[in-house]
Amino acid sequence: MHTVVQPGAAPIGGTMATPAADPTAVTTAVTTAITTARARVAVAGATGFTGQELLRLLSRHPAVTLTAAMSSGRTGGQTGASSRQLPALARLWHGAIVPLAPETLASDADVVFLALPDAAAAAIAPALVDAGVRVIDLSGAFRLRDEGARRSWYPDTQRLPAGVAYGLTERERGAVARAQLVANPGCYPTATLLALSPLVDAGLLLPNTDVIVDAKSGVSGAGKTPSERTHFSEIHGSMAAYGVFNHRHGAEIEQGVSRTVTFTPHLVPLDRGLLSTIYVRVAPGTTEEALGEVLEQAYMGATFVRLVGSSLPEIKHVAHTNFCDIGWRVDPSGRAILVSVIDNLLKGASGQAVQNMNVMLGLDERTALL
Repeated sequence: MHTVVQPGAAPIGGTMATPAADPTAVTTAVTTAITTARARVAVAGATGFTGQELLRLLSRHPAVTLTAAMSSGRTGGQTGASSRQLPALARLWHGAIVPLAPETLASDADVVFLALPDAAAAAIAPALVDAGVRVIDLSGAFRLRDEGARRSWYPDTQRLPAGVAYGLTERERGAVARAQLVANPGCYPTATLLALSPLVDAGLLLPNTDVIVDAKSGVSGAGKTPSERTHFSEIHGSMAAYGVFNHRHGAEIEQGVSRTVTFTPHLVPLDRGLLSTIYVRVAPGTTEEALGEVLEQAYMGATFVRLVGSSLPEIKHVAHTNFCDIGWRVDPSGRAILVSVIDNLLKGASGQAVQNMNVMLGLDERTALL
């Protein structure tokens, strides 16, 4: 069995877009200023699943002060019609949910988490960056660097601000540290790319062969707004494929590996958790040990990636944690199967977002996550 649990550095990737101006000087100044004291942090979209997870993690973070927690609209919050208590945070966080106020975010926070719909994030994030605020966006608005793909999947995103990085932490740590805006990856791409990207980088995959990703996620991955698909009576005791050949995370995965991928997501009757099964072809005779060596080299010192070899991981092994567990098997003909599991609300969303914040602020990236 292969295990990697030591803290440390990991391979550094690039930013998502070539910035219009070098943000390094501004970023360094901001980082220096806010790491000498507790960083002021705000959350927009705090009442959703990912927003509440952010509040839970940040409320116990020793290096930040939560200055604002906002709903996803200007009429929500504690005094609005959609007000509600957050019982899961009782005795953990004692603040008030207030209506969305972008101008307050710009003045009262050094780092802002946006757990908002794509269109809202696309409208708010550039102005925050222009105001010198560092942003971690959990929507998909800034994940795709190709303008055509972005226009197709995220038409409300008019421009990429300077200093955007794709926030797959273990693969993009250097870019995240310098970034003004981090586009937090989707949950399916997080699990899939952490397992698949090192094999692509090492040239292990046979050219012109299919890459198939069969992924399954709990219902919380659909967000908090209820629908017929996520109704208890519809999902309980069932499983369904959706977004076949038409899911935006497919474009994100293809961007990460620079090749065509057949991606099929499934909705399963779990409240949280995600399992991605990846089918690829490697050269005949490639051993499980050789594949494992590639992954071990890629994640040497990566605390939150646990390599388990042929002991394939399960969702329950990572639920309520920021870990990604990866297992694999290879047969003599060159068929290889990788299984990657995460908690979709933590490593697939809020946990990875806090991990990215830690990197941006020059903190131990494990802070508040272990």
